[in-house]
Amino acid sequence: MKRIDVVGFGPGGYEYMTVQAVEAMKSADVIVGYTTYIDLIRNLFPEKNFLDTPMTREVERCRIALAEAMKGKQVALVSSGDSGIYGMAGIMLQVVQASGEDIPVRIIPGVTAASAGASVLGAPLMNDFAVISLSDLMVSLEQIMKRVECAAEGDFVICLYNPKSRKRKDYLEKAADLILKFRKPETPVGIVRRAGRENSSWELTALKDLKHAEVDMFTIVIIGNSMTYIRDGKMLTPRGYVLEEV
Repeated sequence: MKRIDVVGFGPGGYEYMTVQAVEAMKSADVIVGYTTYIDLIRNLFPEKNFLDTPMTREVERCRIALAEAMKGKQVALVSSGDSGIYGMAGIMLQVVQASGEDIPVRIIPGVTAASAGASVLGAPLMNDFAVISLSDLMVSLEQIMKRVECAAEGDFVICLYNPKSRKRKDYLEKAADLILKFRKPETPVGIVRRAGRENSSWELTALKDLKHAEVDMFTIVIIGNSMTYIRDGKMLTPRGYVLEEV
């Protein structure tokens, strides 16, 4: 049956994949994705036909997926994390809509970096939070920093994706300086590298020290709000429950 499943397979490890995501990839005639993501799953589905493209070729990948589906194939267009959070769901829908073709598209969610990273740190996302990417490939730096500032002023827990790259060496430092206008220097910060993948690591630090942290494109940074604290090695943002004294 011709169909495109836009699959978020989580951080990368099989244990983080949902049953629905695994079934979609198992039943697909062809799996399409970014080369790095295909490399994460190729050994899990060795019998499958894979088609991949390099970074920044998202539209091309969607057109490949559409072309394969128009041949009558069931296609899985994959990405790590959640397909609808910085994933391929939006652009795939746009490409199909622009084509005018009657091709069914299913959006299959997955574990995003924010929830994978938070589970390692403790429970930092138990109250309202904002997820902001520091990548300026699609959004201007001015707009990114405006969003950071508004989230800080609103006392949201802030999850930063894509905190640093070879071309964006000081964006995290700029974001930290903005947040410090509204948060105490001692505000807890959790840093998780390669969450849910091999060689993952994490650390707890303070907002005042964030600019010195070792981060890259595979790192998520979670900055607490005014209520967040660290205890027994766990980062926790209270939901507001009242503990009755016994």
